[in-house]
Amino acid sequence: MNMKLTASTVAMAVTLGWALPASAQTADSAAVQQQLAEMRAQMQAMAAKINTLEGQLASANAKADAASTTAQEAKAAASDTVKVKWKGAPEFEGEGGWSFKPRGRVQVDAGSIGAPGGTGQDLGFGNEVRRARLGVEGSIPGGIGYKFEVDFAGGDAEITDALVDYKAGDVKLTIGQHNNFQSLEELTSSRFISFMERAAFTDAFNFERRLGVSAEYHGGDFLLQTGVFSDNVHEIGDTENNSWGGDLRAVFMPKMGNAQLHLGGSLHYRDLNDSAGTIRYRQRPFTHFTSTRFLNTGSFPAKSETSYGVEAAGISGPFHFAGEAYWQKVSSPGFADPTFFGGYAEIGYFLTGGDSRGYKKGTFDRVKPKNGFDKGGIGAVQVNLRYDFLDLNDAGIVGGKQDGYAISVIWTPTAYTRLMANYGRMEYTDAAIATGTGDRSYGVDVFGMRAQFDF
Repeated sequence: MNMKLTASTVAMAVTLGWALPASAQTADSAAVQQQLAEMRAQMQAMAAKINTLEGQLASANAKADAASTTAQEAKAAASDTVKVKWKGAPEFEGEGGWSFKPRGRVQVDAGSIGAPGGTGQDLGFGNEVRRARLGVEGSIPGGIGYKFEVDFAGGDAEITDALVDYKAGDVKLTIGQHNNFQSLEELTSSRFISFMERAAFTDAFNFERRLGVSAEYHGGDFLLQTGVFSDNVHEIGDTENNSWGGDLRAVFMPKMGNAQLHLGGSLHYRDLNDSAGTIRYRQRPFTHFTSTRFLNTGSFPAKSETSYGVEAAGISGPFHFAGEAYWQKVSSPGFADPTFFGGYAEIGYFLTGGDSRGYKKGTFDRVKPKNGFDKGGIGAVQVNLRYDFLDLNDAGIVGGKQDGYAISVIWTPTAYTRLMANYGRMEYTDAAIATGTGDRSYGVDVFGMRAQFDF
């Protein structure tokens, strides 16, 4: 359009230059010629200005095209950069399914145990680093995940988790050392349990991670877990394999309005395959920093274990409840086969508004305070009550009985920090340790505190 304007301008100038002299034969020739010269000069100046504007416009268009190209290149480069999220520690995510996150936890316990005199046990005050774990977790393209974690609390590096999993839709396959599927209490992380120690039966019946292969289906409100496991691998190079077993657990976990319901059951079999041919069940008094066991079956002949458990729990706003029952039957060659029993029932309530216990895929999960320290609030405060029962007496074996009554107060300043105080009264019958007067039925008082952070 601008080039046409320039051409028209020049044409008009030329036309005027030729036409006017022809039509002004009687006018003053000199004056006319001067006017024409002035008009030609003006036209030439306008044409020059138009040419300058055309050059400026072309330069601006070139700069705009360059800026657009640079923005597109920056956007393409940004799509290739690593994304970082904060989940107690940085989690790095890359293109195609790559991710990496450091993980760990530290739990420091202290407390005291009071028992009747004459038991000969070194009780009183105690403390320990209960857990000090460090590891990594993440994923690689193709639906493959990994986790590796080591616990340094005992002074040696012991492997807790070392696994690789593959997820396709609602199904996940896992191989390596990981939790087998024994109970809600055992599968809930120690970071999220409602007391410093889990219910007595989980420790007494030797629940622990084991090396194995498992499969899990999670679709809608249903969860099904099964696996085959050998022994726990505590250290790299530890190849001890004295047992194998299988586990099956099913959970129905519907939402009912704002309430979460949990109903589950599990079956287990373990062939001990041990040349010693014995097993032992025993339990500490509500805390871990003592080696004293007031309940203890002692070693007795055993070929295999068959066990089953039932679970029930629910969360509604600040309130939660949970309960389990678990039966452990032992095949004891040459003797009557004993069946031992353990279980618990608990309720809990948050005193801070808007807070609730977390739940995820068949286990209790992290509490995320509505008004944590990071938001200028005080965090979440929770109170829990529990009855904890364990019976290790059957078929001529006297390991003792426990009726445990406990209360805990948990303060969660942020989602990744926790302070806890517990008090428990353990009433024993047929205790493995007698008092100075020979009494085996008595009570033990336990008080404990824990400071915890994880990432």
